[in-house]
Amino acid sequence: MKAAVARAAFAAFGAVTVVHLGALLAGAGTVAHVTKPALMPLLALYAVLSGGPRLLAAALLLGCAGDTLLLADGGTLFLLGMGGFAAGHVCYLLLFARHGSRPRHPYRVAVPYAAAWIAVLVLLWPGLDAGMRLPVAVYSLLLTATGLCATSTGLPGVAGGLLFLLSDTLLAGRMAGWPQAPAPQFWVMATYVPAQCLLALAVLAAAAGRTEPGNTGGTGAMPPGPSRSRARTRTRTRHADVTS
Repeated sequence: MKAAVARAAFAAFGAVTVVHLGALLAGAGTVAHVTKPALMPLLALYAVLSGGPRLLAAALLLGCAGDTLLLADGGTLFLLGMGGFAAGHVCYLLLFARHGSRPRHPYRVAVPYAAAWIAVLVLLWPGLDAGMRLPVAVYSLLLTATGLCATSTGLPGVAGGLLFLLSDTLLAGRMAGWPQAPAPQFWVMATYVPAQCLLALAVLAAAAGRTEPGNTGGTGAMPPGPSRSRARTRTRTRHADVTS
């Protein structure tokens, strides 16, 4: 029953995502405003019903707070929304520290992310209002750290982290006066929602011990369970045959 409700929550998340993105393309502002705050709670419900860590639900609900506050599109509420997302990134960093695996060559992974953070910040800086520069610098550092640490959970985490970086770079570029594609908010959300989904799935898999060591720099050791027990049984049987 619980699994069925979890699947229903995930299906509802997918359906609301389609409606929201369609509303952004169609210019249906009311529908877009109503559906945006519903996205992350549905994903959080799926995570909880799937046995995920409470900290994952907290990260997603903080994302919901950020989504809602950013609807103000400026001023103090916008900064509070950024703070909500920043707190969500702190939750993700704690989750990756607990459930991720250590990469074989951490510096090789860290250097490109650090370079990307510096490059984007340098490009954004001249166009940002003076009061937004420090908040954007701090938030983008947390965001980059999330993208970097997400690599410890395999390919879904890598993809989710990169999409999150892209989404928020698009949003920051609009704040800095960069040229915009048609329907700019559509592209922000079309990258943000899959990013959150992929990060959530990556954490769920890592917390359940289902990450792929070959993708994350793990040890490649056989996971505990029936397969390992059978292997030990076969080893003991062969040993008994030899000694007898």
